[in-house]
Amino acid sequence: MRQLYFPKFDFRFKNTEKGIQIFDIIRKKFVVLEPEEWVRQHTIHFLITTKGFPKSLINVEKQLKVNGITKRYDLIVFNPDGNILLLVECKAPNVQINQKTFDQIAVYNRSLNATYLMVTNGLQHYYCQMDRKIEKYTFLKEIPDFSR
Repeated sequence: MRQLYFPKFDFRFKNTEKGIQIFDIIRKKFVVLEPEEWVRQHTIHFLITTKGFPKSLINVEKQLKVNGITKRYDLIVFNPDGNILLLVECKAPNVQINQKTFDQIAVYNRSLNATYLMVTNGLQHYYCQMDRKIEKYTFLKEIPDFSR
């Protein structure tokens, strides 16, 4: 897999009939190593190791309903009070991040109401803070570290 613009992390891999798999420390199972999964796993480790987010508050690839249509988000991080702090959209490294990507995460966030958004393809990372009153996001240099 391609080198990404994240710190170096130690991952567990195994070869199976489905191909190479990587261990997801949140889902506690091996998953098929696709390019988007490579980015997702780096993002998980970045949030835990670099930003201090507790594993127990991270949720990976769950379904949500958006305008009656079932969608699937990549990652969310909860506040200890149960509200959603961060919504993350991961793309494969070869996928360009553009307005369509931001529109996708903004639509998801209408249902989830996260305070922060992160969009990454592993090579580019964008961070935003939501202002729910005016329904706009402000770009940030980085996502804040987790604080209780």
